[in-house]
Amino acid sequence: MRIFGQWKGAAFALALAGLPATAGAASFDCAKAAAPDEIAICASRALDDADVEMATRYDMLLQLLAMGAAGDLRDSQRAFLKSRAACGSDEVCLTKAYADRIDALKKGFAGIVAMGPF
Repeated sequence: MRIFGQWKGAAFALALAGLPATAGAASFDCAKAAAPDEIAICASRALDDADVEMATRYDMLLQLLAMGAAGDLRDSQRAFLKSRAACGSDEVCLTKAYADRIDALKKGFAGIVAMGPF
């Protein structure tokens, strides 16, 4: 478990480095952003970074879950996207939405780690 703790930061950094670059680097194509939340994310480096972190954590966690749990994660992601859209262009609201989602995804990983040792 101690070894895993030492390497998990490096693994996450490598996963981020392997993502393909997109216009604005958000998890969606900023050139096609039309909704107020997407436009705000593409215009803000901090929100863009939060979006990329959230998407990376989501994709990684999704690969680790069994079918039922993966379905639950997809449902919670759809709920997050609706709540993000409800923020419109409000950066404070978007920042909180991303912080909450990233925290929830981190807890998902913690739940898997707690089932160890690996």
